[in-house]
Amino acid sequence: GNWRFLILRFYWDNAETPAIECPAGDFFCNGWGRTAVFASLPVCVNPGSAFNCYWEMPFRKRARITLENISGEEMRAYYQINYALGSVPEDAGYFHARFRRSNPLPYKEVHTILDGVEGFGHYVGTYMAWGVNNCGWWGEGEIKFYLDDDTDFPTICGTGTEDYFCGSYNFENQQTHQYQEFATPYSGMPQVIRPDGVYQSQQRFGLYRWHLTDPVRFQKRLRVTIQALGWRSGGRYLPLQDDIASVAFWYMDKPAHKAYPLPDKDSLEVI
Repeated sequence: GNWRFLILRFYWDNAETPAIECPAGDFFCNGWGRTAVFASLPVCVNPGSAFNCYWEMPFRKRARITLENISGEEMRAYYQINYALGSVPEDAGYFHARFRRSNPLPYKEVHTILDGVEGFGHYVGTYMAWGVNNCGWWGEGEIKFYLDDDTDFPTICGTGTEDYFCGSYNFENQQTHQYQEFATPYSGMPQVIRPDGVYQSQQRFGLYRWHLTDPVRFQKRLRVTIQALGWRSGGRYLPLQDDIASVAFWYMDKPAHKAYPLPDKDSLEVI
């Protein structure tokens, strides 16, 4: 079903603002409402529709987890939560996740994966559900990490979307010349939805990249953006107006205090 209508929220300690607020499908790297089975270190999806995650989520006083169904239709959910009680190191950060969607991305603008983060912490991963609205290659855009006092120029600037997700040359199988799904411990593209010649007219992709061994550390604040670029005639960049949704995963020294409301039901729907 449309897993964007099932909303996960995690609250740490006494915080009234959720540190995690995200459609369940996107949190488990299945944003398009279809099951993509894969295995990575912190997240795996097993047959059928078995969503599992292994992120460490320390808390010091209490934790509250809610699951809200906004679809208007009844559903049944099974869950299991494992936890251990004990001392938590003082430098252990609180786990956060935030969902954003640009549909469509305005012409010549960038998709913001994360902003408004103020504190001390480290960024540990990105999931993206990318719906392509143009013919041709769509992944030439750079991901940019603006750390602390960065303004116009980011400390970290990528070389292209497929490079960030650890693929190359269009994620293309060099023998079949088709997109090839893949899943590894730290990065993957486990989902490719191909046009079917009738109503499924656009290409859609699901990608993840975990910064477990290469966390992006910040001391004061963090902003993350990604460009959406293809090619047009004459070797010029084509700014794309795609359907781009993302989840940012990070740890921080305190629970988030600023709320970023999710889009409404119609703006969340996968259609």
